[in-house]
Amino acid sequence: MSDEINEITPEELEQELNSGKYEIVDVREDDEVANGMIPGATHIALNTIPERIDELNKDKEYVMVCRSGRRSYNASLYLQEQGYKVHNLKGGMLEWTGEVIA
Repeated sequence: MSDEINEITPEELEQELNSGKYEIVDVREDDEVANGMIPGATHIALNTIPERIDELNKDKEYVMVCRSGRRSYNASLYLQEQGYKVHNLKGGMLEWTGEVIA
């Protein structure tokens, strides 16, 4: 399987936010998500993904989110290797200008 991970820009994700096309998974730590997440995102901290992988559905497409895009890239690689359809949010929450909920 390829190590190439699809990326989605914050602008592209914001346009698709209400379409239902993507499920958003925020892989940041608890203290980071306490400052706000993208509306509708599910919080699964990076280090808990292997034990919580059964919460994800291979029939859905996921956008992985972290602070800068590095941890979410690693999460995307892991999930892609497991057969999931994933995209990495380019630039992470540092680049996100859309709505954030606490």
